[in-house]
Amino acid sequence: MNLFYLKNTCAFLIICVLIFSNAIAQDRVTGESFATRSVVLGQNGMVATSQPLATQIGLDILKDGGNAIDAAIAANAALGLMEPTGCGIGGDLFAIVWDAKSQKLYGLNASGRSPQDLTLEYFESENMKKIPSLGPLPVSVPGAVDGWFELHKKFGSKPMTDILAPAIDYAEKGFPLTELIAWYMQRSIPYYMSKGFPNIEATYMAQNGGLLPNEGEVYKNPYLAETYRILAKKGRDGFYKGKVAKTIANFIKEQGGFLSTKDLASHYSEWVEPVSVNYRGYDVWELPPNGQGIAALQMLQILEGYDFSKIEFGSAEHLHLFTEAKKLAFEDRAKYYADMDFFDVPVEELLSDAYANKRRAEIGERAGRYSAGEISAGETIYMTVADKDGNMISLIQSNYRGMGSGMVPPGLGFMLQDRGELFSLKRGQANTYEPNKRPFHTIIPAFVTKDGKPFMSFGVMGGDFQPMGHTQIIMNIVDFGMNIQEAGDAPRWDHTGGASPMGATTTNTGTVRTESGIPYKTIRGLMDKGHRIGTARGVYGGYQAIMWDNKNKVFHGASESRKDGQAAGY
Repeated sequence: MNLFYLKNTCAFLIICVLIFSNAIAQDRVTGESFATRSVVLGQNGMVATSQPLATQIGLDILKDGGNAIDAAIAANAALGLMEPTGCGIGGDLFAIVWDAKSQKLYGLNASGRSPQDLTLEYFESENMKKIPSLGPLPVSVPGAVDGWFELHKKFGSKPMTDILAPAIDYAEKGFPLTELIAWYMQRSIPYYMSKGFPNIEATYMAQNGGLLPNEGEVYKNPYLAETYRILAKKGRDGFYKGKVAKTIANFIKEQGGFLSTKDLASHYSEWVEPVSVNYRGYDVWELPPNGQGIAALQMLQILEGYDFSKIEFGSAEHLHLFTEAKKLAFEDRAKYYADMDFFDVPVEELLSDAYANKRRAEIGERAGRYSAGEISAGETIYMTVADKDGNMISLIQSNYRGMGSGMVPPGLGFMLQDRGELFSLKRGQANTYEPNKRPFHTIIPAFVTKDGKPFMSFGVMGGDFQPMGHTQIIMNIVDFGMNIQEAGDAPRWDHTGGASPMGATTTNTGTVRTESGIPYKTIRGLMDKGHRIGTARGVYGGYQAIMWDNKNKVFHGASESRKDGQAAGY
């Protein structure tokens, strides 16, 4: 009797586990079972951002006669208010633009440089082995604002007063905070306050009852509204010269840092030529270093040598080959990627077929040793916009380490980035610290063309994960036939471990970390190949994309469920 009862109880529990484990997934009539929704379609324009209100601002700009670049700047300004845990005008910006008129891609590197008066000898005199993560020393010149005005000067159509007006209005009147950003702010703000950094509470809490913000509460930032108002009236010089620049420089000096009005006044963005590889008929475009975009291209060059029509998505063989290609690309990343004004990065050689063939030959049936550098995860925003004339922009923007350095200049409404942390303090390396040098950068926009025409604008946020994310998206679409929504919703994995780019090396295999959608059969197979397996929360990025269907003249938009975002068209 007891045995019968025990057997039936066990059977009931097993059924409950199966029911409830399946209950967390939606039963879609069409498409892949892991997709969260259908692709968004529109004929006249499309906006995809990580915040629905920012997406709607972009759409409003398009409907009011603005182009994709106008809408992108407006949405990015809103995101600096609505997602301060990942971006803002204290940070940097990169963009790839498809200009419909010239039928050409343009790349913008709007990353800032290190202080001119801060030297490597200073860090050595202080016996520092690495640049601190927080405080005044990792602060580099914020490049985002100059990036906006460079984009606007070359491609914009509406006045900047109109473009910045929606973000100013939301900053003054408030907006309801989204789930994910509330979660991050409730953890970030107390952390910065615990460090004793000034102006945190006055900027992020005082205008909202002195309390930490909760999801759904109306949140304001009148200081940021006033700064945006200065930019709308005075242009980029309203940020890099005058009151704002003096406030930034004086504050950093008071905190013991080196960023000066001279650094801000001399800042400039750089228009660069995007670089590409062809992956099975698709030209995949990234920006050259100081960013890490070419790591994705190196991975694709290696992986193109395998026939994935015979390898199942999410299988042990798929993840094994991907991980080994990543290890090889990231070893080169640690050795070569840096500001190309200071170091001759061999981009052409790294992306060549001959080099890919040589590197591919190093991949075996078992997990290889790994001795390259990791940087970090880190919150970022990625967004993309397309307009009725066929212009498209792929834009990424961030402060690094979430909200940034902890340095909040008084009365301006934003935190300064800490990108300078990514310099090496070891002499003789490509990314060794020097004055007026751009640090190695993690944030990378991407673009795809086919037969010389635009195919897709996309990006994946998330520190080190970004090249891996780009490669997974391309493979999901090209090798595994997913649409752009499925490509983003598909379960992901990353690889981490090994050396710091700042110092000592190790030669273990690193760790493959998988999302819950990766089956145990795959995990077991990876173990059999010698891989170490782990899990992590929040390291798998966040994705937006717009694809152009040239046959039907329709935009396809996607924004995946790991963020609060939305793709919307009209």
